[in-house]
Amino acid sequence: MKFNYQARNKKGETQTGVIEASSRDAAAQLLSRHDLYVTLLDEERAAPVYSRRLAFLDRVAVRDIMLFSRQLSIMFQSRVSLVEALQVLGSQMKNANFKEKIFEISESVEGGTAFSQAIEKYPSIFSLFYVNMVKSGEASGTLSGVLDYLADHLEREYYLASKIKGALVYPMFIVFLAVAVLFLMMYFVIPNLSRVLESTGAELPGITKMVLWLAGFTRAWGWLLFLFSGVAAFMVFRYSKTKEGKRFFSILSLQTPALKQFLSMVYLSRFAENLSTLIAGGLPIVQCLDITANIIGNDVYKDIIEEAREEVKKGSRISQVLQKYPSKFPPVFTQMVFVGEKSGTLDKSLMSIVRFYQKEVEGAVERLLSVLEPALIVVLGLLVGGMMAAVMLPLYNMASF
Repeated sequence: MKFNYQARNKKGETQTGVIEASSRDAAAQLLSRHDLYVTLLDEERAAPVYSRRLAFLDRVAVRDIMLFSRQLSIMFQSRVSLVEALQVLGSQMKNANFKEKIFEISESVEGGTAFSQAIEKYPSIFSLFYVNMVKSGEASGTLSGVLDYLADHLEREYYLASKIKGALVYPMFIVFLAVAVLFLMMYFVIPNLSRVLESTGAELPGITKMVLWLAGFTRAWGWLLFLFSGVAAFMVFRYSKTKEGKRFFSILSLQTPALKQFLSMVYLSRFAENLSTLIAGGLPIVQCLDITANIIGNDVYKDIIEEAREEVKKGSRISQVLQKYPSKFPPVFTQMVFVGEKSGTLDKSLMSIVRFYQKEVEGAVERLLSVLEPALIVVLGLLVGGMMAAVMLPLYNMASF
């Protein structure tokens, strides 16, 4: 929230301006700490609807949290107090939503609340993983190091996700272009050619009849097709958010031949990195497994990790559970975990696994693109060329007589 203020300083001079705070009282306290006596404090009026930012534009991205953690860690190392560091970072934050939350966290910390408890109020920004890592840093007195470690962790996740998303941009563009070209041909080009073909009265090949029928159907009922596709996509999306839907798609994704190996490597890398980071942060192994299960992103792997958590409570090793699922956790992975458990260096063994699988994921993305891009171009060419050939063939036959 923003407030317009008018205040006097120690010399009696009048100052005016705008201050950002979570409430009127918080704004007054911030001004008083700067030796200003408030004479007027009004909340700034909301901007017109046409000038407001859409909510999704203020979504806090992983990159924002990564930079926030890195900068906060650096300021800690420079012996800047937590409250002052939060106020500085909040003032320079471009994301309006994140800026407001940082100021609110700063006020909570200044009021005596622990940093971990202050950020715990914003689960949409700071995950359970992040909050627990901060708690471990507060308990051990190594909050600066934990924040630096978190920044490294978020950076690895951010660049891996960016690489995958970036790699999919071109194939998605090709698919969009193919759909657009086919729609334009069906809606504009082929109907015009069909009138020429029908005016000749010649017998048309079967494939030409089928293409003309598809063009007529698209022109007459295309709106219904798009409406049905939109409703179906919405229903699938809603179903994917339910408990049953998440489990169904988790199983389906790991059974799809083209995705199975790639997604398995992604989940293995995520499991190893998150568990390694939590263990290095000093959290109990049972709690580490519990947090990792909730952020793994796949119900199949979540069930296995939860089983490992329960077995560890009984005194078993993680590797003893993982070896029961060789199709999900390869023997090499399980053996590395076993070696780490035996030597007491599980976090380091897991990070070795992370480095291996991240390279494998990057290589898999490049290999997939090397096949997918030309395949999409060929399919697009065949579809467009086939449709044009089906329509032009009768015209060619007539011209040859």
